Amino acid sequence: MKKLLEQVAVYSADYLSSLKERRVGPSEEDLKLLEKLDLPLKDESTDPEEIIKLLNEVGSKATIGIAGGRFFGFVIGSSLPVTVAASWLNTAWDQNAGLFVGSPIGTVLEEVSLKWMLDILNLPKESAGAFVTGATMANFTSLAAARNYLLKKQGWDVESDGLFNAPEITVIVGEEAHPTLFRALGLLGLGRKRVITVPADNQGRMRLDKLPKIKGPSIVCTQAGNLNTGSFDPIKNICETVSKNDVWIHVDGAFGLWAAATPSKKYLTKGIELADSWATDAHKWLNVPYDSGLAFIKHSESLRSALSLTAPYLPQGEHREPSQFVPELSRRSRGVEIWTALYSLGRRGLAEMIERTCRHAKRFAEGLSDAGYQILNDVVINQVLVSFGDAETTNKVISKIQEDGTCWCGGTIWQEKTAMRISVVSWATTDEDVEKSLEAIIRIARKYS
Repeated sequence: MKKLLEQVAVYSADYLSSLKERRVGPSEEDLKLLEKLDLPLKDESTDPEEIIKLLNEVGSKATIGIAGGRFFGFVIGSSLPVTVAASWLNTAWDQNAGLFVGSPIGTVLEEVSLKWMLDILNLPKESAGAFVTGATMANFTSLAAARNYLLKKQGWDVESDGLFNAPEITVIVGEEAHPTLFRALGLLGLGRKRVITVPADNQGRMRLDKLPKIKGPSIVCTQAGNLNTGSFDPIKNICETVSKNDVWIHVDGAFGLWAAATPSKKYLTKGIELADSWATDAHKWLNVPYDSGLAFIKHSESLRSALSLTAPYLPQGEHREPSQFVPELSRRSRGVEIWTALYSLGRRGLAEMIERTCRHAKRFAEGLSDAGYQILNDVVINQVLVSFGDAETTNKVISKIQEDGTCWCGGTIWQEKTAMRISVVSWATTDEDVEKSLEAIIRIARKYS
């Protein structure tokens, strides 16, 4: 075991150190190597060292360089080195974090991390927290609590009696809500299409003047950090406008919620604490390994009622039992890496990391604009949308940039305009990475546009 893990450590260190120079996306030759893994299943066992060697030789070449500083796709962060180490240790511990008795360390680190995050993000101290896989399940968990809260006020026990003949809940969303929100609504039986959609402004923000009059039990889903522009819905104004008696306000802040941790960007989240639930990803701007989503719910009992489970063999102790607040029972100890990241960075380190990536985004926007290309959004945080001309030309440039391998950026269609989306969210991105990537993007754009 020791020899095997030591070899993995060597392979991993070599891989991470290579990211500075290697292409971000795999070449066609690298992808062709994947055929070596399509083997017939043998009757006999295989030596573990041979397996790890094969995985390294083939698998490492067929990865996307997300862990490096020049991957700007999908708002995906890298993993801080200390969190990679903590994740290895966490895996070696092999804990089931569903119960305190199954993982005392996992439970306590969730308790501590939750307390720290509520403080850093300026959320109500009484809020409950759920450590889940990602933003999809964070939205699901938050909206499950909302469904419980609103229907209980109507005298309906949705967990026991289901949604058949239940009082109707109105769901209001912004025109540019993230697709994972609709997936969560579908899973909860609230429907992907039976929502009221509020038009967006020219930055993708929900228009307050178009918010409908709300009657009866309702969920209003807002967004902190538009997936294309990075802009924030007017959450404070929405919270102050709607009647709170039968309304639950949810904030989808997959990456934008972390702006609350920074001196220069926290103004964007003003009034966000007035909402009832918040969803975010720690594997985005906190830069911890996958998977690591978070849901925060102001009404703790609603979350517990929506997701709790009991059985004679599941002991409940004095500590916060994680399985009472998440959809899963068996799961990994996600609090380990989150605690490690926060303790390592501290308040100032976290704020500096977020603000640094925002400065990088500004530099991308300035450099591309100076080169004559159209920036489509106001760059308020880490998101940049750039057009290289018509849709065909822009898509051609994006494809060639990905083929070039210097950096990786993805495409999008936003308000009927085809654009390249640059999402700067990795701790590993340096000024040198930005300048190197800018040079490649402009060189390719001038050739193909």
